[in-house]
Amino acid sequence: MKIDLHAVSANHHAARQAALPVLQRVSLHVRSGEQLAVIGPSGAGKTTLLQVIAAALLPRAGEIKLDDAPTQSLSAKQLKAMRGRLFLAPQEPPLPPRQRVVTSVLAGRLPSMSLWQSLRSLVYPSDLPAAYAALQAFDLGDKLFERVDRLSGGERQRVGLARALLAPASLWLVDEPLSALDPARSRQAIQTLTREAGSRSITLLTSMHDVRTALEFFPRIIGLREGVVVFDLPSSQVTGELLGQLYSQHEQELVGAVPKAPALEPVPVPVVLPCR
Repeated sequence: MKIDLHAVSANHHAARQAALPVLQRVSLHVRSGEQLAVIGPSGAGKTTLLQVIAAALLPRAGEIKLDDAPTQSLSAKQLKAMRGRLFLAPQEPPLPPRQRVVTSVLAGRLPSMSLWQSLRSLVYPSDLPAAYAALQAFDLGDKLFERVDRLSGGERQRVGLARALLAPASLWLVDEPLSALDPARSRQAIQTLTREAGSRSITLLTSMHDVRTALEFFPRIIGLREGVVVFDLPSSQVTGELLGQLYSQHEQELVGAVPKAPALEPVPVPVVLPCR
């Protein structure tokens, strides 16, 4: 799915009308099948950007197009169909605590199910092999019949990501997918998402708190600060200086991400012998 934003401004649902927009005249073009990460300090507007693209939040101004269709002018029926073609994974997935993991994962298929099929799936989960494969991709195959409230925070986050593998979507919008994961699980999760998106030609747009991982796995990086796009570059062109400017006064969020300058070779000091 292709994404086009032109001069988009937006704010939170509960924000006052006079409040300064969280996103300020953001313009962005994403090609179908492209993979990119949005980075920036806390409060930069990363989550709001994903919600606006997903048509979960209406913009104050500007235009949003998904596959050349302006989302603001779609009918309710057309908008529902468009939302069925994308998958939005929030940082904390809304998983019912008493639900079994298999049911939660298969909920990723709800946009393609009839009402009867969705109700039946609550009692008799369909396609157990597909659910197991999606979970196993995130090393959770043994949790297939576990209850959600018995999972750790990181496991619940990975169940939310596993839903994407079953969703009938051509666009994945993933918000902070690594916030509850340790470094090893983080790498595995990002490798799985980028590999699966690439093999299916799915557009992948994710907000990332872990800058180092974003630079390693995503070919394109968008730097967002105070609702404004500071840079939009190939990851190979994102320098330590640019990151320092993006995270100015938020340096604690950048620990370990800025490449260190190479150590200088020690300069030999000449020894001056006293004259005899």
